[in-house]
Amino acid sequence: MFPLFLRLAVAAQLVGALLSPPPAVAQSIETAARQAIIVDFASGAVLMEKNADELMVPSSMSKLMTVYMVFDKLKTGAWKPNDRLPVSETVWRKHVKSGGSLMFLPVNSTATVEDLLKGVVIQSGNDACSVLAEAYSGSEEAFGEEATRRSRELGLTRSIFKNASGWPEPDHMMTARDLSVLSRRLIADFPEYYPLFSQTDFVFNGIKQGNRNPLLYSTPGADGLKTGHTAAAGYGLAASLKRGNRRIIMVLNGLSSMKERAEEARRLAEWAFREWETYPLFKAGDIVVPDAEVWLGEAETVQLAARGNLEVTMTRKARAEMKVTTVHTGPIPAPIKAGDEIGKVVVTAPGMAPMEMALVATGDVQKLGFVARISTALSRIIWGQPKR
Repeated sequence: MFPLFLRLAVAAQLVGALLSPPPAVAQSIETAARQAIIVDFASGAVLMEKNADELMVPSSMSKLMTVYMVFDKLKTGAWKPNDRLPVSETVWRKHVKSGGSLMFLPVNSTATVEDLLKGVVIQSGNDACSVLAEAYSGSEEAFGEEATRRSRELGLTRSIFKNASGWPEPDHMMTARDLSVLSRRLIADFPEYYPLFSQTDFVFNGIKQGNRNPLLYSTPGADGLKTGHTAAAGYGLAASLKRGNRRIIMVLNGLSSMKERAEEARRLAEWAFREWETYPLFKAGDIVVPDAEVWLGEAETVQLAARGNLEVTMTRKARAEMKVTTVHTGPIPAPIKAGDEIGKVVVTAPGMAPMEMALVATGDVQKLGFVARISTALSRIIWGQPKR
């Protein structure tokens, strides 16, 4: 029986001028924030980061986890927007003289889930968070445990929740990166509810309060998400901005004042949109390799297609240096089934880790019969190429 003499082939070709990987090492820009991260929403590329994996007091930004869990209740139908939830004396006593932000829910009253969500998102009401937590888990402590467990399922690797509001409590901690992941999931998983974050004011119990997100009033494209402030944490903001087809997520914390938070957030947002761009390279099913050679198959070649969508983010200056190569082991031995992973696309740039996407066969290729296989193998040995 003759050996098959498979060789390793690396097929490299320039795919076009619009080539870009997400940077493995974010470009440097100084910020006064103690912790910071900016992420491209579509590609997940990190545009800048500073102490992004450092545990920090998230203050009211951790309310985003409470909102996520309530949105999920609504989406599954377990809760309805008009369901009324009770305001217990426990909740009222906890918050009435706390000095924190409130929705001003009267004791022993009820409020709809929809109004409570507005109280959390727009008014940053700690009392609204506690009402939702008690209805969800029976107690705020139990809710914190459930939120921590659920956060791991969402990809938050270090966050620990002790309550629903972000009220200062030992070990209630998050990271800027976790907050960026949570922000992306909120927008991606609940597009039907996300517009709530752009509402600028809400009246409840005769009291009108404005949304505390400063970007909503001053920065084009801003449409969410949540501010935070405590003495220990300083001033923070988890923000999302969309211009054209691009959306960025930005998390800042540890700023010294509301003014600095607003100015720093605007400055960094303008930098992200000015210096960076996201380019689509392939859509799922696009033919990337039209004629990958097949070994001992009824067809001599097979097409390789992109398994999924590939969008890459880079600085505009780096765009001309980007390269895309295709890599696969060939000739590809038959049999081949449509959907088999055959190789990959690799996007590279100086100073950046490669970005990869799988290539899959677009059709079936059956193996040649025994006699044909012997003939083809002999031709390969004698002539260096198959003879049919």
